[in-house]
Amino acid sequence: MLRRCTGGSMLLLRAARASYHTIQAIPRELTGCRIAAKERALGRIPSVVFARSETDSRKLLLTTDAKQVMSLLEKIDPSFFCTTPLSLQVRAGPGSSVVIQSGTVLPLKVHKNEETGEVLNLVMAWAEEGTKISVDVPVVFKGVEDCPGLKKGGYLQKLRTSLRYLCPTEHIPQKIEVDLTNLDIGDRVLMSNIEVHSSLKLLSKNDTMPVCKILATKREPKAKSPEATETSGAPEATETPPAGEA
Repeated sequence: MLRRCTGGSMLLLRAARASYHTIQAIPRELTGCRIAAKERALGRIPSVVFARSETDSRKLLLTTDAKQVMSLLEKIDPSFFCTTPLSLQVRAGPGSSVVIQSGTVLPLKVHKNEETGEVLNLVMAWAEEGTKISVDVPVVFKGVEDCPGLKKGGYLQKLRTSLRYLCPTEHIPQKIEVDLTNLDIGDRVLMSNIEVHSSLKLLSKNDTMPVCKILATKREPKAKSPEATETSGAPEATETPPAGEA
């Protein structure tokens, strides 16, 4: 059985949230690994803002304050950081109060050091009102405790963790909520079942693909047959070193 679910929450607070969370930056002209390392040593993060337009490929090179970016990452759920518009103020230089450019941006990517968690780079796009941008909107599941199928011992198979939409910047949903409250064993939710703002366009060639299913039991990976185990002793291929280590 198919179920219809509601998505696109928190649209009404979009403008307020964008003005509440502000990120300050200064221009930069040089790029490269050594320049980036020097910026990070000074407590700044190499950043870039793209136009995100088919006819405009310009990008603005900036540096942002590392402490301010880390503070924003603590205030905003990391899962929703890249669907939360921010107000950007570009100042003339370090310590300057002169704002030379400002506007609304949407974070696209936060590059971090996997070991230390240090933010290495920040990629953003201009998200001014009246323009459209493609956004990977996170999918969250609610009503797990009340789901009839799960109460019967069923298993929730999550097939999509995000859905990509072409969104007017003023209607970017922070998340898509899939309500499991009325789902029984055998039920599923399709991409086309998700209700969002009418201005959003799902960027998928097949909207009949399921977002999740309620299965009777969890599907376990198939065990290897004895024959496969016996033949697994073939000579190992030469290991290829990771990129950059050759």
